[in-house]
Amino acid sequence: MPSVTPGAEQPLRIAILLNSYRSRILPAIRASYERTISAVAPDVKLAFYEPANKGEFPDPSYFDLIVFGGSNVDPRKSHPWILEVHQFLRRIVTQFPDKKVLGICWGHQTISRVFGGKVVDAANPEMGVANVNLTEAGRQFFPEAAVLGSFRLQQHHRREVAVTPTAFVLLAQGNQCLLSESNTILTFQGHPEKDAETARLRMHDSMRWFGFDATLDEKAWAKLQLLVDMEHDGPAVWRRIMEWVKEPPVLGTGFVDKLSRI
Repeated sequence: MPSVTPGAEQPLRIAILLNSYRSRILPAIRASYERTISAVAPDVKLAFYEPANKGEFPDPSYFDLIVFGGSNVDPRKSHPWILEVHQFLRRIVTQFPDKKVLGICWGHQTISRVFGGKVVDAANPEMGVANVNLTEAGRQFFPEAAVLGSFRLQQHHRREVAVTPTAFVLLAQGNQCLLSESNTILTFQGHPEKDAETARLRMHDSMRWFGFDATLDEKAWAKLQLLVDMEHDGPAVWRRIMEWVKEPPVLGTGFVDKLSRI
């Protein structure tokens, strides 16, 4: 059995919920998480779960961070597995109130719904790298981006949070990034885990979302490729996430009580 040096900091343990239903690119999504996180935190221990396909969830007590990832299903649906995800989130918040939770895209929208927010169809779906414009609270939370007042992330969504959930602070305009008053739940509409290699695998959605593909509109396709291949700040965002995981919760906010009333 390996010895542990007294006082030595142990690697973070992160559970990632892959919520896509019967998606052929799930292995690529998992690989993208592994590449992007290991690039900034090589010692982190990752474990993956598939609620939609296998009905599996992690033991919250074992992990430092639980990630609610993206999905190919409308978060407003009431499929049994989606309701189980809601129940799992409520269990974390009520039974493990200090546990850190991260929401990405579908996870961001789902967490918002559970806390009383509203998700709607976006007037303009987003695909490719785009700016995330920070609020004053966001500038304080992301000091590395404070001067510019924004950072860039891969985007891939056609729904958005229209009404901010109860007990959350806006870190970015348009509900693009939210932080719970308790400092235990952080969510992004964009994808800090997604690199260009993975984003290219979903470019075919342009036909359903925008009405074109590479054969119908070469110029529009070329523009979309440029957006997908742009440099982004995913690594910097992950560094900040790793710092945040180690920050203490904010006590006395009544966060759990607010959830129980929703």
